[in-house]
Amino acid sequence: MILTGEEIRARIGSDIVIDPFVEAQLNPNSYNLRLHNELLVYEEIVLDMRRPNRFRRYEIPPEGLVLSPNQLYLGRTVERTETHNLVPMLEGRSSIGRLGLFVHVTAGFGDVGFRGYWTLEMFAVQPIRIYPGVEIAQIFYHAIEGDVREYASEKYQNNRDIQPSLLFREFGQEEDRQMRLAFGQEKPG
Repeated sequence: MILTGEEIRARIGSDIVIDPFVEAQLNPNSYNLRLHNELLVYEEIVLDMRRPNRFRRYEIPPEGLVLSPNQLYLGRTVERTETHNLVPMLEGRSSIGRLGLFVHVTAGFGDVGFRGYWTLEMFAVQPIRIYPGVEIAQIFYHAIEGDVREYASEKYQNNRDIQPSLLFREFGQEEDRQMRLAFGQEKPG
């Protein structure tokens, strides 16, 4: 079950925190989130899952910034959200999608208990000029059943900025050894 706009408004301050909350951004069954004025762009030609990848920070000026095709841009929302007892989901606005801008490549699914800013994985089909503060995505909420265990990851919880991938933290030395053994790259012992 997806919450209506009225139910979202009714739960503000309890199960749902959206800061700042602007009434005009509330929709019949979602809430529009705005694009912050900064982007991160990876500097590596080949991104590596097992290590941190270098990136450069760009500011989106008031007159806009043109995004190029075949480049991943990481942005974030102006709004900080917090969700309890519900599953938050993020989707690009259809008006943005109709201009060929993907707002999240794969990470539209949030976790119960997430607190922070949403990092946007943006990809343009063709050159497009974007602007800071544009209502770029919408958050909506699913009711859940069963015992709730809230998200508690140290990777992304309580973030204060755009979050590049921290997947490398999941690779440990023992895990590396087990993979080498499994693929015959190391002998047991």
